[in-house]
Amino acid sequence: MQWFLYLEPVYQGLVATLFTYFVTALGAGLVFFFKSVNRKVMDMMMGFAAGVMIAASFWSLLSPAIYLAEELGFNAWLTVTGGFALGGIFVTVSDIWLSKSQFISSKGTPFKRSVLLAFSVTLHNIPEGLAVGVAFGSVAMGLEGTSIIGAIMLAFGIGLQNFPEGACISMPLYRDGFSRTKSFLIGQASGIVEPIAGVLGVLFAMSMRGALPFALSFSAGAMIAVACAELLPESFKKNKTVSSFGVLSGFAVMMALDVGLG
Repeated sequence: MQWFLYLEPVYQGLVATLFTYFVTALGAGLVFFFKSVNRKVMDMMMGFAAGVMIAASFWSLLSPAIYLAEELGFNAWLTVTGGFALGGIFVTVSDIWLSKSQFISSKGTPFKRSVLLAFSVTLHNIPEGLAVGVAFGSVAMGLEGTSIIGAIMLAFGIGLQNFPEGACISMPLYRDGFSRTKSFLIGQASGIVEPIAGVLGVLFAMSMRGALPFALSFSAGAMIAVACAELLPESFKKNKTVSSFGVLSGFAVMMALDVGLG
């Protein structure tokens, strides 16, 4: 762990988002061993990831955004609310557009459907990678309210929710007739953008301090939207009790680590 703390912020962001990509690939790799995964386990993981992401959205993103906006003399409520809303709108509009595209392409070839599915997850991974990068960049800038523990936990939460994402792409493809190798390659490809977005997020945070409150709140809005649109509905569909425990556990762990150790 010490070696990570002494890395330059850009490398910290890169390593953290390489971790989130690796977890995506790990999830996609389940296709080599199973035809399906226990639903309760997946729902528990998605609930826990949602809890971590919701807590991280406040303590690692929104709270520092408010502090910095006030420090810079901005209208804090307008800047943070605007950034948060736009982040949520970005993910929501992307979902709507992709849902319509999937409906239009529902009678297309399996390959076209698989590419569309991978593209959908990839699009969600861009703001996730940016959020991790911005979190590490904010820590490097010494922004009040940020902590290395918070940034690490944010990456952990995003990585955890990437595991079922990878599996949810590769396994249906295998059932549709793709080979295990091709299903894995398409599943893991959705996470490749995260290290790129992570590095860009660090650089942005360190070079454009004035835009940082907006970037942090935008990332928070995107995180909440992903949790609400993707993780919570899917995890609560069949296992409400297990999923609720996962959400509460994830939120409590993230809150305790960020507040207690941050």
